[in-house]
Amino acid sequence: MNRILSVSVVFGVLGLILLSSCTLAPKYTRPQSPVPERWPTGKAYENIAALSEKASVSKIAWQDFFADERMKQVIKLALENNSDLRLAILNVEKARASYGVQRAELYPAINIGADKIKQRNSADLTPKGMSRTTTEYDINLGISSWEIDLFGRIRSLAKQALEQYLATEQAKRSVRIALIFEVARAYLTLAADKENLSLAKSTLKTQQEMYSLIENQYKIGIANKLDLERAKTQVETARQSVISYTQSVAQDVNALNLLTGVSVPNHLLTVELDDINPPKDISPGLSSDILLQRPDIIEAEHQLKASYAYIGAARAAFFPRITLTSSWGTASDELSGLFAGGTETWSFAPRIVMPIFDARTWAAYKVSKEEQKIAIAQYQKTIQTAFKEVADALAIRGTIDGKISAQQSLVKALDEAYRLSLKRYKSGIDSYLSVLDAQRSLFDAKQMLISLRLAKFVNRVQLYSVLGGGDESAENQSSEGKPSEQLSYKSQSR
Repeated sequence: MNRILSVSVVFGVLGLILLSSCTLAPKYTRPQSPVPERWPTGKAYENIAALSEKASVSKIAWQDFFADERMKQVIKLALENNSDLRLAILNVEKARASYGVQRAELYPAINIGADKIKQRNSADLTPKGMSRTTTEYDINLGISSWEIDLFGRIRSLAKQALEQYLATEQAKRSVRIALIFEVARAYLTLAADKENLSLAKSTLKTQQEMYSLIENQYKIGIANKLDLERAKTQVETARQSVISYTQSVAQDVNALNLLTGVSVPNHLLTVELDDINPPKDISPGLSSDILLQRPDIIEAEHQLKASYAYIGAARAAFFPRITLTSSWGTASDELSGLFAGGTETWSFAPRIVMPIFDARTWAAYKVSKEEQKIAIAQYQKTIQTAFKEVADALAIRGTIDGKISAQQSLVKALDEAYRLSLKRYKSGIDSYLSVLDAQRSLFDAKQMLISLRLAKFVNRVQLYSVLGGGDESAENQSSEGKPSEQLSYKSQSR
């Protein structure tokens, strides 16, 4: 009993030492943001002030941001079946398991073992009267080579593993946000190409009717051969546009099927741009601090914190390592006598190793310092890239309405010009060349108007994406806790 009590006291003292152990990792301080506190100003950004009065992106789930129900169903299909997102989720689970393995090193592994040893000894080595064959049974409970983390080496490695897990979690969020954006853009592009296809078909029908009119006039000698051939070129050009947009629509559907991981039902795809309820108009706020909520920036910061923890592990390698091997059990030459009196066995074998000279230790420490510098540079570059992406999206947001308004006026003017030139041609005042020019200009202007309307919708989705939106969904909030809630790690220092 006294021996057991002594062992318990030893373990208690070691536990207190472990709890009071320090880490040698430097104290983390977030690097200064390398971008301005406010968004850019100027002619292209005049609408930012108006936008700031709208709902903040951080409070809008993607289900609420997208107003079109068909588009939301397609996005949901992608979130459920996309291969890239599934791989990102598996990488998170792998990183989580790796963290669990590393953190388990903090605690002793207690094992129980049972052995039977039967051996025959040499007659020269066996005392007279003793049997040359011996049998031994034993059962023991023990700890094998447990490192007492007095200087925080294992704690630093566990902290590094945790930060890498949290970084992987944010990488998954980045993949999710990017997937939502790509699906929305592909869906809107498909709708725009379908609208272009309808425009091309309508133009082809008009050109065919015009060609028939000129052909009849040519037969009775009113129109000349040149006008007939010019009309024919317009018919063939319109037919080529129909074929081209038919191909584009098919390719858009293929791209959408790849993103969703399944074949999207046709009833979700039979829409044009005019049929889509546009996404919400969102606000970036007045401060660029909102960028710190972006998952790629949070990921970079976790990688930076991991580099700090790695420095702590590298520093701890210069200090002694204390390992403990111990066991308690019972042994007997008979199986039935294992738990008889006087068969108790125990061992207690602490070991300390003090590094004197190891070039690898110094090299590893230098590597850890350089990795910290790299992580700081990557973190700051990530913020700068994010600022540029938002600024570019805001520049488009500030100018797109003006472009659309100007293009609508242009379409209206060209439509009137086409009507007048056609009227003058039918009256015999002008040649068909003026009608031909008006037709081409009107068709190109209508195509440009569709492209600008597409750009406006895509810009809203892009702004939502680059501001870090797309992950605060109701289903995630109800079924998934944040990483900091799922795992916690408290590093103790003195």
